Amino acid sequence: MLFNQAKKTLNLAFPIIIGEVAQLSLGLIDSAMVGAVSYKQLAASALVFSVINIPFVFGIGITISVSQLVSMAHGRSDKKLVSHYLFNGFWLSTVSAILIALLVEFSMPLLFHLDQDPEVAMFAAPYLRVMGWGVIPMLMFMSLKQFTDGLEYTKTAMVMSLAAIPVKVFLNWLIIFGNWGFPRWELYGAGVATLVTRILLFVGLLGVILRHSLFRRYIMIGKRAWIFRWNSIRQLLYIGIPSGFQIAMEAGAFAVSSILVGTLGAVSLAAHQIALSLASFTFMISIGLSQAASIRTSSAFGRRDQPLIGRIGKSTLYVAWIYGGACALLFIIFRHQLPFIFNDNPEVVALATFLILLGALFQISDSSQAIAAGLLRGIKDVRVPTVFIGIAYWVIGLPFGYYLTFKAGLGAAGIWTGFITGLTFSAVLLFIRFRKMVWKNHIKKWDI
Repeated sequence: MLFNQAKKTLNLAFPIIIGEVAQLSLGLIDSAMVGAVSYKQLAASALVFSVINIPFVFGIGITISVSQLVSMAHGRSDKKLVSHYLFNGFWLSTVSAILIALLVEFSMPLLFHLDQDPEVAMFAAPYLRVMGWGVIPMLMFMSLKQFTDGLEYTKTAMVMSLAAIPVKVFLNWLIIFGNWGFPRWELYGAGVATLVTRILLFVGLLGVILRHSLFRRYIMIGKRAWIFRWNSIRQLLYIGIPSGFQIAMEAGAFAVSSILVGTLGAVSLAAHQIALSLASFTFMISIGLSQAASIRTSSAFGRRDQPLIGRIGKSTLYVAWIYGGACALLFIIFRHQLPFIFNDNPEVVALATFLILLGALFQISDSSQAIAAGLLRGIKDVRVPTVFIGIAYWVIGLPFGYYLTFKAGLGAAGIWTGFITGLTFSAVLLFIRFRKMVWKNHIKKWDI
């Protein structure tokens, strides 16, 4: 029985995973192509992601509420409510995106006050501006993606994300390196290419939703369902804000770590970014599993089927442990080869190799905590998990990593040791919470 539940979750997760990996690949493509220009521009891209990631992933957390409420309404077979959440969720995500873009624009002067290499900060400033405005089409796309995912049509966004990869590579090739008579904009060119690609993604998915027969039943009833209701906005925010904080606190911890490592020099920051990019790549698969399990538990929650929620949770956690162990093994085996994907500077490669080895140690905890948080989100349990995640990263992981880095003299390795500690703490607490809420029959809030 657990095998069948794991199989259903994996079938739903596979397109989400491919889509998430495709999205992350766009960032890895930038790192690889910009790294070929210079390691200082690679370090500048790491600095920008450190600054922009916190508000950006908070916005993604807001969009997650769309899939949760759509899947609950879908579990009740209420297509009018599904369409209603699509409308309210889309505009909530759009307003959030505009506010985030403005926040990023006004935060640009911070780049020159973070004790970074001056040349790195100079490269980073124009890149940050264009990436900030790129948040708007991306979150609009994400809100539509959450709608299709919530209905368990996960292949739709996957196809769009895969199609974006060759477009992004071609645009990068044109304006990073100045081919075919285009200006050689290097890192700034990568940002412009990202903005254009995100606009195309949004327009493409919007066209599919408006025209495809799969979604017509929800679009045709728009006149009755597309009404702003503050109660619906509150429901979206009830899930979206804690979800945003969960993701933002994790991303924020990694962002602050990059800023701290940047004070050690451009070599340390470039090596840190390489190891972090690889860990982020494996984490995207965990995120896909988490989203699929969350969608399935939301649907079961809408039907008030608690035994099914328990089976989905247990089977998905087993998958998380197996997957995390496999990733750890691959990191250990290929730690000497992986850094060369990004840069061939001997100092950068040597340090990155060691950081990748440390990254292998938290793979199981990283996968487990992501999936446990998703399962809890599926039953609308978001506040207590948010506290657990905050403690894990900001009370334990980051302060311990800071101590090891700057007081114990471990350098960048100290930050990664702090990550290992924080992630393990988070995974254990979230697992205990899910076990208490579901397996011991403590779900009390069945209203949706």
